[in-house]
Amino acid sequence: MTSGRGRDLDALLSTLIRDVPDFPKPGIVFKDISPLLADHDGFVLVVEALAAYGRDESGAVVVDKVVGIEARGFILAAPVALALGTGFVPVRKAGKLPGATYQEAYALEYGEATLEVHQDAFTEGDRVLIIDDVLATGGTVDATGKLLGQAGATVSNVAVLIELGFLCGRDRVKGTPVHALLTV
Repeated sequence: MTSGRGRDLDALLSTLIRDVPDFPKPGIVFKDISPLLADHDGFVLVVEALAAYGRDESGAVVVDKVVGIEARGFILAAPVALALGTGFVPVRKAGKLPGATYQEAYALEYGEATLEVHQDAFTEGDRVLIIDDVLATGGTVDATGKLLGQAGATVSNVAVLIELGFLCGRDRVKGTPVHALLTV
């Protein structure tokens, strides 16, 4: 099941994203994007497809910043920011950023985690495109949206490479458009 971004992209993603059973623990099927990242043409297509969510129908850029969520989100978000001609802002796990940060705690299936962003990363009213590799339960994306709200930014869109549709993560991110290049 895909988002309809195009047959070429759909076929490419199906070919270049591999399933790794029982990683990192039994019962989990890990979506390994390493083959996709190693394929220049595939990587370019993915960056272009994700960058489209930072543009309007005429192709004009409608975001001021692109946020990447640690860690694989960084790999995708940085080239998307370059493609859009905007800045890139990392959202990191607690304790990884120097200087003053905003923090947002959120629940995981096995405990709690905290995300941070620099307090000076945004100008009040900045429009932001959030990029991540996988949307699962939606907790990380939801926490990132709340974090950006603390910083005075507005989330325009969320775009992910893969959505695990059976976990219903987009239900947790109500009020924000969520886009997936591939839904499984």
